[in-house]
Amino acid sequence: MNVNAAREETRTDETVVDLAAYGARFVENPYPVYAELRAKGPVHRVRLPGQERDWWLVVRNEEGRLLLADARFSKDWRSSGVWPADALPINENMIESDPPKHTRLRALVTREFTSRRIEALAPRVHELTADLLDSMTAGPDARADLVAALSFPLSMSVICELLGVPDLDRQSFKVWSNEIVASTSPEATVAAVQAVTAYLTGLIEQKRAEPGDDLLSALLRTTDEEGDRLSPDELVGMAFLLLAAGHETTVGLISNTVLALLRHPDQLALLRSDYSLAGNAVEETLRYDSPVENSTYRFATEDMDFCGARFEKGDPVLVSLASAGRDAERFEDADRFDITRTARGHLTFGHGIHYCLGAPLARLEARVAVRALLERCPELRLDTSEPLVYLPGMLVRGVRRLPVRWTA
Repeated sequence: MNVNAAREETRTDETVVDLAAYGARFVENPYPVYAELRAKGPVHRVRLPGQERDWWLVVRNEEGRLLLADARFSKDWRSSGVWPADALPINENMIESDPPKHTRLRALVTREFTSRRIEALAPRVHELTADLLDSMTAGPDARADLVAALSFPLSMSVICELLGVPDLDRQSFKVWSNEIVASTSPEATVAAVQAVTAYLTGLIEQKRAEPGDDLLSALLRTTDEEGDRLSPDELVGMAFLLLAAGHETTVGLISNTVLALLRHPDQLALLRSDYSLAGNAVEETLRYDSPVENSTYRFATEDMDFCGARFEKGDPVLVSLASAGRDAERFEDADRFDITRTARGHLTFGHGIHYCLGAPLARLEARVAVRALLERCPELRLDTSEPLVYLPGMLVRGVRRLPVRWTA
């Protein structure tokens, strides 16, 4: 039965759910709240932390899948009227575009961001991981922040080498990127956007003057059969999308996988007994504790009924990818972390035309990093001397630091 039709008789309760009212406990563990919302219906009006207006939030898996593939919902906020601000160069990317612009941009990028290019990175991912673990385990006290020691430098090194920018000021970019995807204040976000735009503009000019055998150089020179190519602003937008999305998701995926394993000793023991399950562990984490908590914004392009909700033209909508991963209608015993399950059907990398191009690379890095870490540190455990602090916001889900210990 069509899901839209099935929900038509049960209209969504349009009482606004103030997610900000849950405070820090929602940031630390949003899953009980998402479970309550799923039990009440697939779509809800919510008030997001730091936002003055209401939004729609889709919390079930099937309805989320439907919306992500529905052309009546636009990714182009510039035409929505919700945010009247002028677009900046970093906004000229696939994730903030609709067809035909999205189709054109994705086609130009996929000409160069190929599976062959990603596969060729595998030996380097192994090498970088080994080097980082050498440095991490060389210290005398057998403890480290795994985000700083492995998750961030590995993901950033890989994407920088892919793009051909080994001299990127990684610490500065980390600060800018974190601020943009997990804002601490409007003023700080504006400053970060301005800084990263100026930085990437200069970086592209440098690469234009000294091209190499790398993805960014390839994007500078690539053209389609009709001679179309990326504009200067589109190059900035694509560089930002690849750099930010290319490392933020992977940082969270590596850290969230290790954290889930350390919190579930039975699953950790299972993985240690059979490292061929490393890929399964990563996939289960994508479902169980997605590093991307919610989709980026979409906007209704017309008045419509959708799964019991009445959307008006311009209404902003999010799909809770994290909630969809815990939907019991899609996954049996969905709140259980089980690395032997088939986790296919989660929405962490999206669905439809905006499905994440970098998904194979993120999976590769996480699989290599988790296995190498556990092999190197057979007695790895959480360091409980400091509390875990989660990133703010509704986009990226992950910890700022992941303190771990092992026996030297």
